[in-house]
Amino acid sequence: MASSVLSSATMAANRTNPAQANMVAPFTGLKSAANFPITRKTADITSLASNGGRVQCMQVWPPEGLKKFETLSYLPPLTREQLLKEIEYLIRNGWFPCLEFSAPQFAYPYRENARSPGYYDGRYWTMWKLPMFGCTDPVQVIKELDEGIKAYPGYFFRIAGFDAVRQVQCCSFIAYQPPQ
Repeated sequence: MASSVLSSATMAANRTNPAQANMVAPFTGLKSAANFPITRKTADITSLASNGGRVQCMQVWPPEGLKKFETLSYLPPLTREQLLKEIEYLIRNGWFPCLEFSAPQFAYPYRENARSPGYYDGRYWTMWKLPMFGCTDPVQVIKELDEGIKAYPGYFFRIAGFDAVRQVQCCSFIAYQPPQ
């Protein structure tokens, strides 16, 4: 009897203590399933969930004839201003811009030399000159891109950003696609 009086007195003291006023209530058990709404299952497909009517607006990407590359390749071709902003982003992150180019027949990943999983030919492109170490101006990269396009107008060009600390390529996107 004394222990129950003591515990109720202790609880009353805890309620008035401002340090413990913000404590979360202890777990008291699972809630009853009666509180949850009842779901009715029917065979009618018109009652299926939708995303607000936008399903009819979505398109499936055709797998043949419209191959895509890596980052930003599902967007329309980038304008000069957008290219400058992307290059500025690379430089701001401390990555070194690098130009790479490839002939159209080798620009897409393909399998020729090996059939092992994860191995594809065509992932590595030829580097245009050297990486632009110490480059701080996006306009310099655009000038090099223009020079490369002038030399090889029928080739793809991409800009990659390399991190010298982690020694990895952090970003890559298509900067120029030859006219079809």
